[in-house]
Amino acid sequence: MNWIVLILAGVFEIGWPLGIKLSESSEYKIPWIGFSILSMTISVFLLWHAQKTIPMGTAYAVWTGIGATGAFLLGIIVFGESSTLWRVLSASLIVIGVMGLKLTGEH
Repeated sequence: MNWIVLILAGVFEIGWPLGIKLSESSEYKIPWIGFSILSMTISVFLLWHAQKTIPMGTAYAVWTGIGATGAFLLGIIVFGESSTLWRVLSASLIVIGVMGLKLTGEH
């Protein structure tokens, strides 16, 4: 169950850079900044909960990996950021690392 909570924490971790990005190009700056703060708060709360049974180092690496990869993909899909071979391969290494931590972890 705590792995599901950790995955949700990672998904909310994607929300804050998204909100910051949208606040830069929108007339609704304050609501998007509020969205970012809410995303951060929920993300950290869920990470705290997940760490009750998942080792801290594993939980943190998975959490940041999901956030970084999700933000990377949103940047490409939504904002048209570069998707060169090396960028995609580098992001793939993050995903492989997260999967390795899950498969070899204690919980």
